[in-house]
Amino acid sequence: MARTGLDRFALIIVIIGALNWLSVGLFQFDIVAALFGGMSSLLSRIVYSLVGVCGLYSISLLFRNAEAHARD
Repeated sequence: MARTGLDRFALIIVIIGALNWLSVGLFQFDIVAALFGGMSSLLSRIVYSLVGVCGLYSISLLFRNAEAHARD
């Protein structure tokens, strides 16, 4: 099944979020906070929220291929 533009966007944002958490875990360095002025700044909170929403959307990608194969 082909991925839509929204699917690709969500996956890219989730990957960026995962890389940020990797840097937090390995180096105790939050890239988003460093770029946008701290964890509590509005821009950082928007980025964190966007990553979370894209993560929730990406859950649907797990089941989409299974539904397509079940119909065949």
